[in-house]
Amino acid sequence: MIDSERLYFAAEREMAAHFGKEIRDEQLWPLMGRKPIESLRLLRGILGIETSPEELLEWRNRLMLEKMGRDLGAMPGLFEILEAFHGRLKLAVATGAQREFLDIALDTLGIRGYFAVLQTADTVERGKPDPEIYLIACRRLGLAPAECIVLEDARNGVLAGKAAGCPVIAVPSDYTRGQDFSEADWIEPDLFVAARRVERMLA
Repeated sequence: MIDSERLYFAAEREMAAHFGKEIRDEQLWPLMGRKPIESLRLLRGILGIETSPEELLEWRNRLMLEKMGRDLGAMPGLFEILEAFHGRLKLAVATGAQREFLDIALDTLGIRGYFAVLQTADTVERGKPDPEIYLIACRRLGLAPAECIVLEDARNGVLAGKAAGCPVIAVPSDYTRGQDFSEADWIEPDLFVAARRVERMLA
């Protein structure tokens, strides 16, 4: 929905550099979509540092708030896909981010009113690739998972959507194109093409 991975990757590289470490995109891929504290536990292990996950999370939150405040953009095709299906389908967000970050994104882009359900990591026990967040979102929408179409840009999200029983369209970003999306039902290059895929599914 938003170009957030670029910001997360920049924040995590900044943190790694503080410890004199470098980190590659592939090392950061497993962090994507997980509950924030889970992702920082993984980062701590990757960097081999003693700083607690809680301290790292607080630090990353500060960096992300700074970066989102000055450099937050929508993925190409977001506004078009929202306009295409708002009022025709129930739309939901199921994000591994905390509510504070989602609120910033929705209000900065002016898109809060498009969504019937906003589901964040704050109220789930297990983050993606566990299906919990999608099962909760489907339940809140009042729909069976098979009736819900998931759009995902990362492998962990694809795995979560499939495990929940949803059809999944993968839309890789510049930061995730190298990931394995073979479990997705479809892989599309951008949201414009994904919208056409959804139209065909509805026909």
